[in-house]
Amino acid sequence: MSVFRGTANFYRQYRPGIPENVAGVLDAAAPNGTPRRLLDVGTGTGLVVEALLGRFNDVIATDNDADMLAAAETALRPLLPDGTELQLQEFTAEEFTPPAGWRADLVTICRAFHWLDQAAVLARLDTQVSPNGAVAIFGDNSFWVATSPWKAAVRSVIQDFLGEQRRAGQSTFLHHNRPYSDIMRESPFNQVEEFTVPVTRTWTAASILGYLYSTSFAAPHLFGERLDEFDRTVRATLAPFSDSDTFDEDNEFLIRIGRRAGE
Repeated sequence: MSVFRGTANFYRQYRPGIPENVAGVLDAAAPNGTPRRLLDVGTGTGLVVEALLGRFNDVIATDNDADMLAAAETALRPLLPDGTELQLQEFTAEEFTPPAGWRADLVTICRAFHWLDQAAVLARLDTQVSPNGAVAIFGDNSFWVATSPWKAAVRSVIQDFLGEQRRAGQSTFLHHNRPYSDIMRESPFNQVEEFTVPVTRTWTAASILGYLYSTSFAAPHLFGERLDEFDRTVRATLAPFSDSDTFDEDNEFLIRIGRRAGE
């Protein structure tokens, strides 16, 4: 069962999208050509694909959550530029095999690498990426990484309701302590560049709760009959931090671009 069970609608509405300057870094990492192919692994509701529409004309996006893919289909299909092909496929990264002869110019893995068998997936991608192609692993910091007093207060509420350890659906989250760049350097895509892109956001209590309900560590089903109580507690906890129901966040995307040696 997906650790994101029941979160797809919240994910599509409240997860921050991919900023234009991040999309620009990803675009620049891929070779030009026709067709220009994108493989988005762990696509969720298609936020990366949406940010890169018009830059790639042959796109495969995979996820193992059927509800997420349905939300991606609804959101993306009407936005496709003329001549762009989009396939949404229900597979894990460890199981996906592209069509015969299909090779990605860019593979994107956003906010999902920690869920994967990392070394196995990178090894598998070696046969799925074009000779000059690249793999981009990237993401921003989740609310669990408290970088401001109001975020720390919200995290404390989650811990009061669900326990001290970060949840991952019905299990606990397994932390990966090794930098992703180190893991990439042990893979076929061992020539690694890192880019940092700052981002500033403004939230409201409603959008913070919507974001939380999109996560594996605060999915609505985890609270059972206490969901309304959790909602009220988060709102009450946030209230002292703002008189205008606005909460500023400074975050950043860390992007790691991996290529094969000699490319």
